Amino acid sequence: MSKKQKYIVTSALTYANGDTHLGHIAGSILPGDIFARYLRLKGEDVIYICGSDEYGTAIEMAAIKENLTPKEVIDKYHTANKKAYEDLLMSFDIYSRASNEIHKETAREFFLNLYNKNIFYPVTENQLFSITLDKFLADRFVEGTCPICGYEEARGDQCENCGNSLNPLELINPKAKPTGDTPIVKQTTNLYFPLSQFKDKLQYWIDGKNNWKQNVLNYCKGLYKTGLIDRSITRDLKWGIPVPVEEYKDKVIYVWIEAPVGYISATKDLFIQKGSPDKWEDYWKDKNTKLVHFLGKDNIIFHAVIFPAMLMANEGFVLPDNIPANEFLNINGGKFSKSKGVGWTVNEVLKIFDPDVIRYAIASSLPENKDSEFSFDDFTIKNNSELSDILGNYINRVLVFAKTKFDNKIPDRIEGEESLFLDTVKLYKDRLSNLFDNYKFREAVVQAMNIARDANKYFNDSEPWKLYKTDKIKCGHIINDCLQVCYSLAIALSPFIPNASEKIINMLNTNRDNFKWDRIGEINLEAGATLNDNIILFPKLESVSESNSETGDDKSKSEENILNVLDINDFKKIELRVGKIISAEKIEKSKKLLRLKVKIGDKTRQIVSGISEYYSPEELINKKIVVVNNLKPSKLMGNLSEGMLLAAKFENKLKIITVDGDIEDGSEVN
Repeated sequence: MSKKQKYIVTSALTYANGDTHLGHIAGSILPGDIFARYLRLKGEDVIYICGSDEYGTAIEMAAIKENLTPKEVIDKYHTANKKAYEDLLMSFDIYSRASNEIHKETAREFFLNLYNKNIFYPVTENQLFSITLDKFLADRFVEGTCPICGYEEARGDQCENCGNSLNPLELINPKAKPTGDTPIVKQTTNLYFPLSQFKDKLQYWIDGKNNWKQNVLNYCKGLYKTGLIDRSITRDLKWGIPVPVEEYKDKVIYVWIEAPVGYISATKDLFIQKGSPDKWEDYWKDKNTKLVHFLGKDNIIFHAVIFPAMLMANEGFVLPDNIPANEFLNINGGKFSKSKGVGWTVNEVLKIFDPDVIRYAIASSLPENKDSEFSFDDFTIKNNSELSDILGNYINRVLVFAKTKFDNKIPDRIEGEESLFLDTVKLYKDRLSNLFDNYKFREAVVQAMNIARDANKYFNDSEPWKLYKTDKIKCGHIINDCLQVCYSLAIALSPFIPNASEKIINMLNTNRDNFKWDRIGEINLEAGATLNDNIILFPKLESVSESNSETGDDKSKSEENILNVLDINDFKKIELRVGKIISAEKIEKSKKLLRLKVKIGDKTRQIVSGISEYYSPEELINKKIVVVNNLKPSKLMGNLSEGMLLAAKFENKLKIITVDGDIEDGSEVN
């Protein structure tokens, strides 16, 4: 038996400054979860780590905005985001947090190791200072125009648009946040990490990573070409981990120095909880461990340059084996942004869609090589045309056939009979393995669903409903094949839709002894076993309209945003007029429809309306109603309808909207 490969899989730590949104899911959380689930199916020794990033200016800014203390902010959002990830079926081995004592202790130890090696050096430098706030403007406390790409909302530490690290002094037209005042320049002393000295080591290390994504390699090589800049690793802030050196005790450790150490401290936290406090070293200090960071492209510099350099400087730690950074998931052409309230939070979307549907739809459009666009229509289409029509349909028809024709049992196989289709499924397993191993999850979900597509074809081509009448034994063998494929589908799709996978296993009424990656395409179910009742895996969904969240909108969405939202410019296109009903008659062979003649100013229109169950034709004569006057004409039971009347319906009652007082027909309704 081969030795298990050790893996540390991380998803980028989530800032505890707001509710996590779908951009986080597509960027780092879902890809990490998919990969970790795949590794577990293979039987590898994997720990999957995530947690809350709880220090730095992002937290202070949120506290100011919400009129809370930073501690109240991180407690609020750590709890909320942890639950959101649980509801979305993320399988972290631990979701830790930076405010834990174990993290503070680990960050201080990591810092002191470098300090005692004389790796840091002090620099007295100019920094932006707000007279209004009486503080130095570190990182997010200042915004301005990026000197590299011209983006007008670049932060003091990084431009979110081009991904480059910045110094606040480099910003053009800097402004203090949240006051908006123009800062002055003032001197302060900070400790610096000599990143430039690690250029050759980093470059040599990166040059050996030919299997990395091109976007990551290009970014890193571009930095090496322009030269690495030494980084300040202390900040003049109150909220953070205090520098454990007397001379700098009034400063805090820069969040992007201590935050990646959170992966190490979370591993410690995990094994402390397991009663093996020293076991973290078996992963982080074993050169054979594969460390894989999942993140968005704006975090490449921290995970592929700064953190590896710090690990090199500390010595003895494993370096990342791969950093499959994703591009951005966009909405209305702009990136999701927690700080700007742009996009949809996980909690909002979970009110509309099943977690498996969300996972599957996002996996199908992961921004692996280029930005992708978010659309609720995609969620509905994926549910209806793939999860329901392909996967759900196949599982249901096979189980129903077994139930009705084989006494709800798994029929016997013909001894010695080959199964070419199961051999085909094994080929899919090999194809999927290659895709997962190369972090191509978007293609993997397509190929996994292709098993169900081919399975439907196999079922149709075999025509078991005919074969049952002429050769029940052969028919039973084919249905056995189809049920075995149901089990294989449960395995292959489980990294994407874990709940549905579990439901399939329950319907097959079997245990999980064979629920392993290498069992895809194998005989896993025992003939003669009784099946459980089948259920509908994915009910059909109606289309859901999405909110037009404007990029840059600073307003948090309320629950009302989850309803169908109409843009004001679209609403203005609707022409509402007062109309007077001058005739009404029932339409032959219809219980609901009435044919109305409605006078609207100097014109008369015919409107067909489904109100016959609530009004007699006589009741309607001379009523003044509100009609949609510019609706495209349509035909109902062969009758032309040139508009629509407005009515209110509650439970079993319906009332036409009428006009209060004497007003001319044809009048515009505003």
